[in-house]
Amino acid sequence: MSKNNENRLPVDHDRIKRAVTELLLAVGEDPTREGLIDTPDRVARMYSELLAGMADNPDRHLESAFTENYDEIVLLRDIPFFSMCEHHLMPFIGKAHVAYLPAGSVLGVSKLARIVDCFARRLQLQERLTAQIADSLMGTIKPLGVAVVIEASHSCMTIRGVKKPGSVMVTSAIRGIFKSDPRSRNEVMTLLNNGRV
Repeated sequence: MSKNNENRLPVDHDRIKRAVTELLLAVGEDPTREGLIDTPDRVARMYSELLAGMADNPDRHLESAFTENYDEIVLLRDIPFFSMCEHHLMPFIGKAHVAYLPAGSVLGVSKLARIVDCFARRLQLQERLTAQIADSLMGTIKPLGVAVVIEASHSCMTIRGVKKPGSVMVTSAIRGIFKSDPRSRNEVMTLLNNGRV
């Protein structure tokens, strides 16, 4: 786990509520009007949910690997996720594709989705998210290789700034044999792409 997320305290609801009240005042709103009276509390609960991964140890999701003599690629494609861009506190939403080449142990399929969620539910950069998933798998279950590809649409550039809706950012993190052996890399990338360009 990165040092930035070690010993993270739970979300401070009261502090968020005070901050949201100040934000409403700063944009010229009346936080006591009917439509906004419960907004600070709702926003505090929302951040607690969206950023739940900040207090979660990702390694716990990878503790239950099974001993299995399987020596082909394992791939879970199209894992939906959402995360929060740390630059603008706006969501980015997409799909993660996670592959690994076992070295004597395999994970339950849900564990790959859980590890994506654990890292996604933090203030993030897509590049960091991609690398964290790959590095966590390499460090815990010790496979021969890991490949992670993430495709996401970032609301910080689709509804503000350059305003380019429909744009998708793609990042990858390749580790182990998938990085060192061109044939293995080609095989896993073909599987990850599944005929997509």
